[in-house]
Amino acid sequence: MCSTMSRSHSEIKYAAFRLLMCLLLFLLTSRPVSAIDEQSDVIFSPKLQKAYFEIQKLRLPAARELIDDERAINAANPFIAYLDSYADLHYLLIAEDRTRYKIFTQQQDKRLDLVGKLSEKSPYKRLFQADIRLHSAFAKLKFGNEVSGSWEIIKAYRLLEDNRKKFPAFTPTLKSLGLLHVLIGSIPENYTWIVKILGLKGNIAQGIRELREVVKEEPFFKQEAELIDLLLHAYSLQLSPEQQARIRQWPREQPDNLLLHFFATTVLMKENRSEEASHFLADAPAGKEYMPFPFLNYLRGEIALQSGDYEESFVFYNRFLKQYAGFNYIKDSYSKMFMCRWLAGRDQEAATYLQKVTQTGSTIVEADQFAERIAKEYGEGKISPRQKVLYKARYATDGGYFQKAADLMKAVSEKSFGTTYEKAEFNYRMARILQKSGRISESVPFYDRALMLGQTDPAASGFAASSALQMGYISQQKADNQKAVAYFKRAMSFKKHEYKNSIDNKARAALTELGQ
Repeated sequence: MCSTMSRSHSEIKYAAFRLLMCLLLFLLTSRPVSAIDEQSDVIFSPKLQKAYFEIQKLRLPAARELIDDERAINAANPFIAYLDSYADLHYLLIAEDRTRYKIFTQQQDKRLDLVGKLSEKSPYKRLFQADIRLHSAFAKLKFGNEVSGSWEIIKAYRLLEDNRKKFPAFTPTLKSLGLLHVLIGSIPENYTWIVKILGLKGNIAQGIRELREVVKEEPFFKQEAELIDLLLHAYSLQLSPEQQARIRQWPREQPDNLLLHFFATTVLMKENRSEEASHFLADAPAGKEYMPFPFLNYLRGEIALQSGDYEESFVFYNRFLKQYAGFNYIKDSYSKMFMCRWLAGRDQEAATYLQKVTQTGSTIVEADQFAERIAKEYGEGKISPRQKVLYKARYATDGGYFQKAADLMKAVSEKSFGTTYEKAEFNYRMARILQKSGRISESVPFYDRALMLGQTDPAASGFAASSALQMGYISQQKADNQKAVAYFKRAMSFKKHEYKNSIDNKARAALTELGQ
């Protein structure tokens, strides 16, 4: 049976996390010129430092012009090779240009060779080599070359660890190393044996401490490290009220920074605040000085879908597809266009978009894989019209339209649904609406019921795992740590559901906070 558990929320989270991790992981290690810079033959000229900030704002045309100006003066400056790699990565992550990707992979070895000419006495040598390898890693992961990308990450990790040992006082190393330590600590339990064999060490708490050391000790890197810290908390841990306020503050401080507007939009959407997110999206800068970013129309489509404006949502998804030359989220967008028509009662027209799901795009990302599953199961008659109200309520809940979701659910009860899967989803939906509306105690019986139903039907185990996770959070908020630990472990006990990795990562992070 087709899963409908927080799919819109999950798709936004997955897409945004994958893109943001790539964009933010490689914020450049430039700094004002110092004695150590001169000794290492790395020249941090004003133009190149400005180019770094332009890349961070996604103003790639301006950045490349600045880089080319410096190339004409001193093409051997390793900082130029680093910036070339950094700018290319941003372009590839957003544009998904296969031709440029092939050129990029060919150029990376030359860039590594140039950086490799730095003196062994320079702390920038291994740092630059590691980050260039990370650029390659995330580009390869984006384009589906997971094995090769993973090896690049391992090589980068070893370079950073070596740099830390050789230059223990060189705090910038901790920016990338801290992030890798968090990612290593987030690896699903069934893969930790591989990490041990490869000699990778790290955990979430260690990585966060290292990032915050950069915030404290390196004024130039403060925003960069803090941004990575916020990203990790937004998508793997829990945001504090202070962190939520900071996310809102940054785009107002830097109105010309497209990346910060994108970050604020996606985080607020993840936090069920799509109405507020739409304002940051509307204020996002645009123009010829910025690289095209069609994914913003995808986000506009998501918000309209959540608010129940199916016609407007359809228009934005369609616009995204017309502007986008990449290969990910094609199937997903056609699937969402199906939803826009199906939920509006235009079933016959809706079915034509599911045909396009099977004929176009790729299945690299989870959202596109799920879109194919919807198309298959709808064609097999496994998606019932009675599920429409659950889809509508789910989208409304994901967007933070809790009263609207509650009103939709008033028309149905568990008895309205025929299968265990549908009954489990009904209870999970009710629990989420109540929890998000601040009616915590009222949500508990529904979570318990979804948990029980999910244990009896493997197809509904995702709802059970998610219910256990939320019950863990509720117990943690009540300072009932013993019960919280039990629920988090229970959430991790469910096998082979589509949310296994994300739920296990969250549960493991929560257990770490509880000292487990």
